[in-house]
Amino acid sequence: MENKKALRLFDSVLLSVTVILVAESVAPTAAVGPSQFFWWTLLLVAFFIPYGLISAELGTTYKEEGGIFDWVKRAYGPRNGGRVAWYYWVNYPLWMGSLAVLFPIIIIQISGHEFGTFSSILISLAFIWLVCLVSCFPISESKWILNLAALFKVFIMLSLGVLGIYTALKHGVANTYTVKTMLPTFDIVSLSFVSVIIFNFLGFEVVTAMSGEMKDPQREIPKALIIGGILIAVFYLLAAFGVGVAIPYDELSTDSGLLDSLAILLGSKGKWLVTLVGLLFLFTLFANLISWAYGINYVALYASQNHCLPNVFKWKSKKNDMPVGSSILNGIFASTLVLIAPVMNHLGLEDVFWSFFGLNLVTLLLSYSFMFPSFLRLRKIDPESERPFKVKGNRWLLYFITYVPLALLIASILFTILPLNLDREELLFKLPLLTGTILAIFIGEFVVDRSLKQEK
Repeated sequence: MENKKALRLFDSVLLSVTVILVAESVAPTAAVGPSQFFWWTLLLVAFFIPYGLISAELGTTYKEEGGIFDWVKRAYGPRNGGRVAWYYWVNYPLWMGSLAVLFPIIIIQISGHEFGTFSSILISLAFIWLVCLVSCFPISESKWILNLAALFKVFIMLSLGVLGIYTALKHGVANTYTVKTMLPTFDIVSLSFVSVIIFNFLGFEVVTAMSGEMKDPQREIPKALIIGGILIAVFYLLAAFGVGVAIPYDELSTDSGLLDSLAILLGSKGKWLVTLVGLLFLFTLFANLISWAYGINYVALYASQNHCLPNVFKWKSKKNDMPVGSSILNGIFASTLVLIAPVMNHLGLEDVFWSFFGLNLVTLLLSYSFMFPSFLRLRKIDPESERPFKVKGNRWLLYFITYVPLALLIASILFTILPLNLDREELLFKLPLLTGTILAIFIGEFVVDRSLKQEK
């Protein structure tokens, strides 16, 4: 039992950095343009801080490993808890599949060696099943992977930021930064990127789900969230500035923008560092999935044990009691997507295939839309529970930290899935995403309903 309680405050801070700091999201967010700094600042205050405070209170009050599922189930009953668990889980294999397809592409970018279709598929499948294998072992045995990834992410972000500041002072910047350009235009394009920034802030509840492996979760979770949150915000802003110094925003590739920016900032003499960062970046993709797997798999396991998801999620290892049913399903689902990718490309549906991966962002945001009102409801219906960390403030402050983030979540979901104009490009991207969202909701209703009926 002592071996299980292996996470210290330092590990918890690094875990929060590993989970939340997503290096591959820097370029897509930077594509917003100079106004991204306005959105980062606004969402830091209006979403990130309230989200962290609520996660800290709920995570230290209800210490079961069901995390976000357990909070919503207590507040709004098993059916809504099951919905959250479904949305929370289904986003993960979609995300895993997209990173698996991206993995050989990044290897080609940093090595210059081309892979055939068959070789790319093998690399992607190996990536998926290695993640699934590692996630079947306790976090105490793989925390070194997560700690290393956190340090690598810090190195990547700091490199971009420091090089960006140096280049800006010596050679100028690739974009124009004025009060006018840094203020938001509130047009359709800018507003659609708000969901990407919110996505970059998510993951604190994964840290709270690991409370069973912390030595003193009541003290360590709030500290980890505060320290980790400050570090994450600083690193994101530094990296975003570095990308903006290197490449005009209208020429930025959302897939390779991070490494492209480093290559420009370093010049021809820095190719070795770009290669090094590329390798570190690949490692962080691997660690990102592992860190999220622990939270996702425990939530699915706990939901299944409460008859809100199918029994397959109950499967656990007899050796270490870790959830393996979810890991196996993750691998099968993500592998299927990898195998479908070449077929979609051959049919000329590559854009449709990649837009479908946006569904992972939508389903994840949907799961959080239940979390914020659960905070206030649990305050009302369960005032007797001891709250080692309790958000202090009057009624209006509590309303602010609940309903402002909730409104931002709902707006982000709508801007992401609804075609806001009839341009062909907009329709080709949004319609598959809207269709996928509707399908995910209907399948989730069926799955949760069947699971609840099995209990009866």
